[in-house]
Amino acid sequence: MKQLIKGLMVLLIVVSWQPAMATDHWASVEVTNVEVADGIYMLQGEGGNVGVSVGEDGTFIIDDQYAEMTAKLLTAIKSLSGEAPKFLINTHWHGDHAGGNENFGRKGAIIVAHENVRESLKVEKSIPAFNMHKPPSPKEALPVVTFRQQMSLHFNGDDVRLFHVANAHTDGDAVVYFERANVIHTGDTFFNGFYPFIDTASGGSLAGMIAASAAILEMANEQTRIIPGHGPLASRADLQTYHDMLVQAETAIGSLVKAGKSADEVVAAKPTAALDGVWGDGFLQPDMWVRIVYSGMKK
Repeated sequence: MKQLIKGLMVLLIVVSWQPAMATDHWASVEVTNVEVADGIYMLQGEGGNVGVSVGEDGTFIIDDQYAEMTAKLLTAIKSLSGEAPKFLINTHWHGDHAGGNENFGRKGAIIVAHENVRESLKVEKSIPAFNMHKPPSPKEALPVVTFRQQMSLHFNGDDVRLFHVANAHTDGDAVVYFERANVIHTGDTFFNGFYPFIDTASGGSLAGMIAASAAILEMANEQTRIIPGHGPLASRADLQTYHDMLVQAETAIGSLVKAGKSADEVVAAKPTAALDGVWGDGFLQPDMWVRIVYSGMKK
């Protein structure tokens, strides 16, 4: 499983916002469907995990992977509900979660996101850690409903709460909580089973990731089902383990930063060695993850 995740995540980072991958690659991608709760599903394909709510009011989805995945996602969604989504929530602006916005927007979906997501999509953006660049998105890809701190969607018999967690994975992260179903979609504030990418160029930080996971833990209980941004469906215990890892990493890396060590010196010290066996088998190798965390701490 970890090797599969690693392979998918390498693709996620390498190809985001680059020229389209070969057609045969996209043709080979399969969308799998995990039932999370009554009327709520998690779709996995190429990119971030997609949440789906279906019911008497219609369908809405959380994130939409890459533009090349739209047709397959629509097929999977329609197999559950028989219709295209009315609403699309973006948990943040990255292309593996919002790359299909234009396609879904043209099909009538109302796109909802934190206000910083709209601003990020409107302009050219870069992720220096991977030498990646995104051009401004077309109007059809932009959220038309935005919020600053929190908002609610009353849909399919549930009260769905959207709330902003500041400076975590990015500066525009949204967590989505289905109160009655007791399901949470975390976006990329939670990578289940491996070190998370933190977009420090877009306002992300390890401290913000820790605060975000702590906030989610506060609302979760032992019965909560958690859809992470990447990785398998999770429990509160999984999120707690992840949170504890982040805290341990912050302490280990932070002590070296406070001591005035350079990036190379911090990496050479292997501050996450005790964690790497469990968390270092994802798309971010330990040395690269330490550099990303270091860069955020130095801002």
